Amino acid sequence: MAFLSSAADDAPEKRLVYRHTLWVRIAHWVNAGVLLIMLMSGLQIFNAHPALYWGATSHFDSPLLSMTAIRMPDGRIEGITWIGRAHFDTTGVLGASEIFGQVTPRGFPAWATLPSWQSLAVGRQWHFFFAWIFVLNGLAFAAYAFLSRHFNRDLLPKTADIRNLGKDILDHLRLRFPKGKEALHYNVLQKLAYFSVIYIVAPLIVLTGLTMSPTMDAAIPQLLFVFGGRQTARTTHFLCAFAFVGFFIIHIVMVVLSGPLNNLRAIITGRTAIEPEAENG
Repeated sequence: MAFLSSAADDAPEKRLVYRHTLWVRIAHWVNAGVLLIMLMSGLQIFNAHPALYWGATSHFDSPLLSMTAIRMPDGRIEGITWIGRAHFDTTGVLGASEIFGQVTPRGFPAWATLPSWQSLAVGRQWHFFFAWIFVLNGLAFAAYAFLSRHFNRDLLPKTADIRNLGKDILDHLRLRFPKGKEALHYNVLQKLAYFSVIYIVAPLIVLTGLTMSPTMDAAIPQLLFVFGGRQTARTTHFLCAFAFVGFFIIHIVMVVLSGPLNNLRAIITGRTAIEPEAENG
């Protein structure tokens, strides 16, 4: 008795290829945990004074951004977020959020901060401890990337990559992801993203963090000059932190859309599945 073969039966079997080295995987997962803790503890620190300024000093009457709470005539508390002169009702999320069933003035909500209760001292302890892990992990990865040529081979955008920028943008918008051999290399959008985050945003967030420290200002006063004052450094630090958040969100979306199980296996075991005929074509 003959059986008809389906298209799935005729499809060539994928094979596993080694993609990510052990050091890349370790650095990835250490950063994932450390950045989450630093973000949440950083929001706790921000809540002590939920406003941002530009320059050397705080201009309380004209912040770039602020999260405040006002009491309405009926007794309700509303959260208001100001961006320049524009303001928005952000009750429940920013400015005022619910704690133990009661709306309370608070920059970021309790679920987004570490610790969840208001404690500047504890937030600083978490933030500064994991900041050193972030720096040491970053330096170790940078050294590995240069010594192994991972930087030049995989992360540094080249002229040929830039020429393909338009095509890669269209492919991503159409959810067309590389297959086979092409999937073993970063495309130009990935290179630009990783290069910017690792070699621009990360050093910038470390330097602005040091600039906000009075001890470091005394030791290296040039930092204040470079960043135009402590308040400018604080605002830049905040923007860099949310650049990490934006990168993380886009990264997760791309992982899910391009094959979550295969991507997760690659960053855990180092091996990714590719299609043999696409690799040879």
